[in-house]
Amino acid sequence: MIRRALLAAVSAEISAGIKSGVNEVLVKVVKNAPRAVLPQYETEGSAGMDLRAFLDADISIPPLGRVKIPTGIKIEIPKGYEGQVRPRSGLAVKKGLTVLNSPGTIDSDYRGDLDIILINLGSEGIIIKDGERIAQLVIAPVCKANIAEVKELTETSRGEGGFGSTGA
Repeated sequence: MIRRALLAAVSAEISAGIKSGVNEVLVKVVKNAPRAVLPQYETEGSAGMDLRAFLDADISIPPLGRVKIPTGIKIEIPKGYEGQVRPRSGLAVKKGLTVLNSPGTIDSDYRGDLDIILINLGSEGIIIKDGERIAQLVIAPVCKANIAEVKELTETSRGEGGFGSTGA
């Protein structure tokens, strides 16, 4: 009886996810301290969860300066997925603040502290405060490549045309 109810509940949850058009996956999070903030989606349609700074004191980033900002959390991403750390568009356009290694990749087997590398590309210094939303985290499926060494590649109409070859 309990098993049947559990299967029905799981089936309904899967069906709801399919109907909404959104794939859902469980990501486990450990807070390093009680005041750390879990990642969260700010709107129903958000692809990325906001990540917040976890600081004991404000941090100043001078123009062209870069700094590693802790989030106060550790995460467990399921096998077959990755976390992509991306800039927040508002910070990029208003202040010139971006994620240096964008997108930063969090592998499914990483269990350490989640820190964000920010760079100030603006002309003025920026102050980062505790709890400020500094980046976003997108969970995405991973496709593993099978590498095959070959003598030549299939020809295409583009050929070896690289940077700027399809127009400016």
